[in-house]
Amino acid sequence: MTVEDRHVSPYSFAEKVKRMVWSVVQSTLFRYSFHTWNGCRIMLLNLFGAKVHASCIIRRTVRVECPWNLKMGANACLGDGAIAYCLGEVTIGPRVSISQGAHLCAGTHDYTCASLPLLRLPITIEEDAWIAADAFVGPGITIGKGAILGARGVAMKDLDAMTIYAGNPAKSIKARPAIDTKND
Repeated sequence: MTVEDRHVSPYSFAEKVKRMVWSVVQSTLFRYSFHTWNGCRIMLLNLFGAKVHASCIIRRTVRVECPWNLKMGANACLGDGAIAYCLGEVTIGPRVSISQGAHLCAGTHDYTCASLPLLRLPITIEEDAWIAADAFVGPGITIGKGAILGARGVAMKDLDAMTIYAGNPAKSIKARPAIDTKND
């Protein structure tokens, strides 16, 4: 590997420009929108290529990197201070709750290469899952339908459906009871 190889950006010029423009929009219009203006924040995300359902809740303190890689199903929520680091595709299913301070990280580096090339691995969070406060979901992870990752839990492996996990690394605690949809 030559010195020049180390300085080649993994981002195209167009992507660098999009990221810069989004950064300005996110730190102004998005961040300082009124608390109840979910529709405005969804519109801004969708203008930048996200596919966010109109019924979602997106808090104004959320940070989204590369919104064009974000998909959110109906009635999903990104809580205060959540980070959606969407270098790779991040798919959040219907009725998924991403609590305050949670971090979804769809990017890493290939540590087996001296140049540490960027890897953009997708994250999929299936319907009815809950990522609790300050939890971390790593690149390339699938969170199964109805799974719960407890507060400050770290998911570096796929989580099975309808199972409650906690800890670092996340370990299965118990099965999640059936979800009652009659009272919704």
